[in-house]
Amino acid sequence: MSNCIAKELLKSGKTVLYQTAPILLESVIDYKLNKTKMSTNFIYDSIFNVDLLIIDDLGTESLNSMKLSELFTIINTRILNLNHKITKTIISTNLNIKEIFNSYEERIGSRIAGYYDIYYFFGDDLRFNKSI
Repeated sequence: MSNCIAKELLKSGKTVLYQTAPILLESVIDYKLNKTKMSTNFIYDSIFNVDLLIIDDLGTESLNSMKLSELFTIINTRILNLNHKITKTIISTNLNIKEIFNSYEERIGSRIAGYYDIYYFFGDDLRFNKSI
């Protein structure tokens, strides 16, 4: 579903950043610790200003205080429109809302519960379907 939404937005000239939660947060941490040679603020500018940010597989990353802080900053900045641009975010996860509150601090869980529309998808995992 996220791929289809991204494709349509790209066709209409919008910008999209699609990344898994583990890689997204590792990239931000590497940037903050100067482990990457990307230009100043490139990572933050990309994350904060892209028309649609898709964070895939939230809940599969190993958590520490830095990653929690960065995840909060990303979610909060985009919710509060601190970049003065209308942006949207899709978060996909296998966690239910109770597990989100248990895995992440309350301020992250409350923003996800309060500012995002939550949709549940049911059915067979297409990755297990051998006919595809």
